[in-house]
Amino acid sequence: MQPLRLSNSLPRTLMSAAVASAFALAAVNASADLSSRYVDNDGDMVADAPTDESQWVDPNTLVFAYTPVEDPAVYADVWSGFLEHLSEATGKRVQFFPVQSNAAQQEALRAGRLHVAGFNTGGVPVAVNCGGFRPFAIMAGEDGSYGYEMEIITYPGSGIESVEDLEGRQLAFTSETSNSGFRAPSALLRSEYGLEAGEDFETAFSGSHDNSILGVVNKDYEAAAIANSVSNRMISRGVVSEGDYEIIYTSETFPTTAYGVAHNLTPELAQQIQDAFFSYDWEGTALEAEFANSGEAQFIPITYAEHWSVIRTIADANGVTYDCD
Repeated sequence: MQPLRLSNSLPRTLMSAAVASAFALAAVNASADLSSRYVDNDGDMVADAPTDESQWVDPNTLVFAYTPVEDPAVYADVWSGFLEHLSEATGKRVQFFPVQSNAAQQEALRAGRLHVAGFNTGGVPVAVNCGGFRPFAIMAGEDGSYGYEMEIITYPGSGIESVEDLEGRQLAFTSETSNSGFRAPSALLRSEYGLEAGEDFETAFSGSHDNSILGVVNKDYEAAAIANSVSNRMISRGVVSEGDYEIIYTSETFPTTAYGVAHNLTPELAQQIQDAFFSYDWEGTALEAEFANSGEAQFIPITYAEHWSVIRTIADANGVTYDCD
């Protein structure tokens, strides 16, 4: 299997108008960009389940992975109660797969080693187009509200008081597939402030949001683009304190981690997994304790075509293309 390659190449002169629409949350009627390995006959922009039953997968053990935003060991415990519920709902053994990077999670899906997953916001289009991911749920508050904001943070006394002050300084990103950790801030800085990565400011890639946050707090990075859902959870666990860093920019709200399944599971199993997400009772669970600080209290249904519209636009604004095959 060839490694996944993403390309970011849009002329700077075309970027401003493109990004203006990206941050307006306008509806985008983009066509599916699926790998040739998949088909989309119903037009919902995600891979259809195979029509040939011999291609269906019905594993004895379901493998679940949560996006590697922080130490995977922390989330093995956080998800344990839900995975027990998923096991009861499907009659399958369920294994937590502690992926160390977004790339490892994507490759596991493409290789057929991953059956159920939560992919980070920016990684969802990659998983959909290159891995046959079928997202159907996100976390939301009791009132149905959902999402997070991208923030640009710095440490107190850095001398960076505004986005303009990033010129000539260093900004840490997480990974190139991350929405809040790379694509959204890149589009914003280029379009609204005329700052080009590698030209107007130095860059670093930390690998994850918690690495970026801790890197700023420990003054390893002068500034970083992060998802505030991660920082909120780190603050609630006492890993960092609010006074450890300063926020110089907060974005509009973006959809958060999407949960879904591999496209080739048997339809009955795929439905059982989906039902398990929506029947899970959060009250008194480790999942509730972990995500309460960011306001989540349930799983709600979503569609890739609708809910990832703005994310696809940001990817388009950054000139992202997918070379999956």
